Amino acid sequence: MTPSDDDFDAEHSFDEDEHGDDSVEASVWQLLLLINPGDEETALQQFAAYRDAVGHADEDEIEPIQMISQVIDWRSGFRVDADDTRTLVQAIDELTSRWNLSVEWDGDPDDDDFHADVDAPSLFATAYDSLTPYGYTLWAWETDDGSYAGWMTLTRDNEPLRELATSLGITMRLGSEVT
Repeated sequence: MTPSDDDFDAEHSFDEDEHGDDSVEASVWQLLLLINPGDEETALQQFAAYRDAVGHADEDEIEPIQMISQVIDWRSGFRVDADDTRTLVQAIDELTSRWNLSVEWDGDPDDDDFHADVDAPSLFATAYDSLTPYGYTLWAWETDDGSYAGWMTLTRDNEPLRELATSLGITMRLGSEVT
């Protein structure tokens, strides 16, 4: 049984009067729901981990995307080194497997020759094109260290995700637009 938003609010002392609808916490919660489509339990766990992490930090020093990245890593999102195409394929495959989807990589990602001929932007584009017909969007968000990071949403949630990302200061691109 999945808890309702009311159960979550009561259990986790999320007070809209205190935080307001436009609070960072409210935006993080909504983002976690979008990147965990149909899996509110995982979103709840990640939100609790997020609140725990920010509870120990100075409010002025908190960058939401850094905390979000930590609590979702390898479950609802990923962050990989720019040149590590093998790990990028594994991370995207891990995300897609949550919804019984798979990416048609246009080659064998277990083959060394495959990785010699691809880079992260081309892998993002391939995965984006492979997932779009199933109603999912692969996103990349800008990192400050040259790595590649991303997550998936239902395509119908593209605009709400863009709005949340903007409110949280996250620069995002569609997987097909990664450079």
